[in-house]
Amino acid sequence: MSWLLPYPLLSAALVALWLLLNQSVSAGHVILGSVIAILASWMMAALRPEKPRIRRPGTILRLAGLVLLDILRSNVAVGRIIVRSREPGVNAGFMTIPLDLRSRNGLAVLSIIITSTPGTTWVSYDAAKGTLLLHVLDLVDETVWIRTIKGRYERMLMEIFE
Repeated sequence: MSWLLPYPLLSAALVALWLLLNQSVSAGHVILGSVIAILASWMMAALRPEKPRIRRPGTILRLAGLVLLDILRSNVAVGRIIVRSREPGVNAGFMTIPLDLRSRNGLAVLSIIITSTPGTTWVSYDAAKGTLLLHVLDLVDETVWIRTIKGRYERMLMEIFE
């Protein structure tokens, strides 16, 4: 059965998402969503992603709560920047952050966290140097951003994945 559905949870989630987006549970949508989910599962199997080793599942909940709070705070901060856009001192810029995190899954989660936080964008990652290029909407002090990324997110992701 694993040859038909190598990733059954992914397939089930895709079918559910398909039905929710189409707002219909007609037979045609169920069949089409199932075919798309099976094909997507086969494509995922062809990529051969490494299986994540999660060491501390409790840390995931703490990290999720922290990220939600940071997203809320960042929404407020970006809103203030947009409303007061004529004030001097608002400096968007790029910065490089050295990372100790090497897990591909951990780096993927970190990229999602950074990009989902308003005002920050993951630009690129240099695996050879272990550095992250980040764009920040309001770049006042780089050391604050380095401390935030390394101390809040990277440390927890290393606990989870490494």
